[in-house]
Amino acid sequence: MATKLILKKTTKSISRHQRNYLRRHRKSQIGCSPSPATTTVIATINKSIYRCHRTFLCLFSRHATKGFKILKPREDFQNSPYSLFHERSGKSFDETKKTIVLDLDETLVHSSMEKPEVPYDFVVNPKIDGQILTFFVIKRPGVDEFLKKIGEKYQIVVFTAGLREYASLVLDKLDPERRVISRSFYRDACSEIDGRLVKDLGFVMRDLRRVVIVDDNPNSYALQPENAFPIKPFSDDLEDVELKKLGEFLYGDCVKFEDMRVALKEFVGRDE
Repeated sequence: MATKLILKKTTKSISRHQRNYLRRHRKSQIGCSPSPATTTVIATINKSIYRCHRTFLCLFSRHATKGFKILKPREDFQNSPYSLFHERSGKSFDETKKTIVLDLDETLVHSSMEKPEVPYDFVVNPKIDGQILTFFVIKRPGVDEFLKKIGEKYQIVVFTAGLREYASLVLDKLDPERRVISRSFYRDACSEIDGRLVKDLGFVMRDLRRVVIVDDNPNSYALQPENAFPIKPFSDDLEDVELKKLGEFLYGDCVKFEDMRVALKEFVGRDE
């Protein structure tokens, strides 16, 4: 599972840094007797250093995954080596056309760095941080037919929390002729809210009546839950029929409504 490979960190470097700091501080105090005010200031500095390191460790433990980078601040987007979105089909994006935003991992495919016990469909070898990695990818049952059929009626966008280096290779396998998927958004387009990665549909379209996001992770659509079609996460169940049910909704209930959020409310409510 490409987005859930955790890069383990230890606290040895932090504790060693603190010991070195305290050792240098003690040496600087030889031959002098610190006043109570000085002692208070030093204690405050020590506490601040400790908090900074704890925050640094927290960031890594919460966001760092093998093959993925820590999310950049929003103001740094213009300095990113990649633009916010990436054109794939070569066709001009139509803001008036109903659009389906699809997650990648655990929605369309399942990826693992370990060879799965069930048959896999293809392998991708992204180069990340100078290292060539191998991912074994299993396509969700019916994904090829789903993309082809839905692409005839809707505009398709893929929005993933995965790095472009990995995700773009998977998309090239799913849509080799680049005719189905109009645009793709990667991890650098995600927003960070309360330590979670969120996909803001405002980046995709201005008119939220005409967009649906399909994702297995509720955190992903926390900003626009009324636009979401929740889907069960896919791992290796070759009898999975979630895409079939989604296709029936998009070609049935959803077509009848100008505002796709109304269709979602009725469909999800009835399904529950």
